Amino acid sequence: MKVAIMGAGLSGLACAITLEKQGVVPTIFEKRSKVGDRFVNGEAFLPALNRPIKDCYAYLAEKHGIYLQPLNNIRKMIISSENDRAVLHGQLGFLNIRGRDEDSLEFQLYKQVKSEIIFNSQYTYENLLQNFTHVIVATGDAAYTAKIQDFTQDLTVTLKGATVEGTFDKRHVGIWLDNTIAPQGYAYLLPFSEKEATIALGYPDYPHNQKFDIKSLWNKFYHRVCKEIEQELRITDQFEVTRYIIGICSAPRLANTFFTGNCFGAIMPAYGFGQLAAILTGIYAAQDLCGLGNYFELTKPLRQSYKNSLALRRAVEQLDNHKLDLLVKLINTNLANSLITTPNLNLLGFLGFVLRPYLLKRV
Repeated sequence: MKVAIMGAGLSGLACAITLEKQGVVPTIFEKRSKVGDRFVNGEAFLPALNRPIKDCYAYLAEKHGIYLQPLNNIRKMIISSENDRAVLHGQLGFLNIRGRDEDSLEFQLYKQVKSEIIFNSQYTYENLLQNFTHVIVATGDAAYTAKIQDFTQDLTVTLKGATVEGTFDKRHVGIWLDNTIAPQGYAYLLPFSEKEATIALGYPDYPHNQKFDIKSLWNKFYHRVCKEIEQELRITDQFEVTRYIIGICSAPRLANTFFTGNCFGAIMPAYGFGQLAAILTGIYAAQDLCGLGNYFELTKPLRQSYKNSLALRRAVEQLDNHKLDLLVKLINTNLANSLITTPNLNLLGFLGFVLRPYLLKRV
């Protein structure tokens, strides 16, 4: 068995680590010059949206032998609408970092890989099919999957963010649900040190949103963040992504090709982050190759989580700012706080069931 992995991102590296544990040595092909060669940005593992897994780091270590360290745990989350604010306390999740940083998830996985990685690769999927018995498509590009098989594109989004310098509490994060700064989307502040943080906004590219100017939205958001945290933030790096595809593949395995990460549909539509799902698709593909499970069956919960997340997104997209204010008021109640922080409640599954009618809606 000769295995090629296209992409040295989260799913590709997790796949390689898992294969190596079973005595299979893959070859990894990465088109960039090094692992994590992308903009630096903060992200998060949010247990409320990953249940029944309560602690992603402990789960990956104890269940799959993949060892990662968070930057910090999240103890406070402030959710703001146009005119209201909710504050959540407790063990709410973990902060991590992506991109060109030695503490990033990519670099942490890279240090655990022993297989050869061919950087600056020009090999195509067709090239690899001719020389390997199995191919893992882990390029991180959903458009690449769409060239090979049916891929359901549910929406595309525009994202803009920056690394900012200031003074931050490493355990506190901020989320904004406000159509004046992120129409039908969201914005956030995630610190990755006491001096640096990521601020970003994202919104869907629906036809009626084409009238918005990303620079104007960004300026409004940046000044609001500065005002609310009472400091002038210095921008040290910026990124902007247009028409980022959110969708899911029809067949997780096609003959001897496995689709993982964003090529599978790991990104969660509601809140954007899909690191855990991406890592798990890599692990599950390797387990299938080693006779330890069936990839289609193993990924069924991930496909259901995707549907639940999409239902949540569709529902929130229907809310104007007045209703978002009411939603934030509700989140600020003791009942809502307990639902979010109760470890045994599959919150995303519950919301997906309640909001299932929104799956049929197109905005």
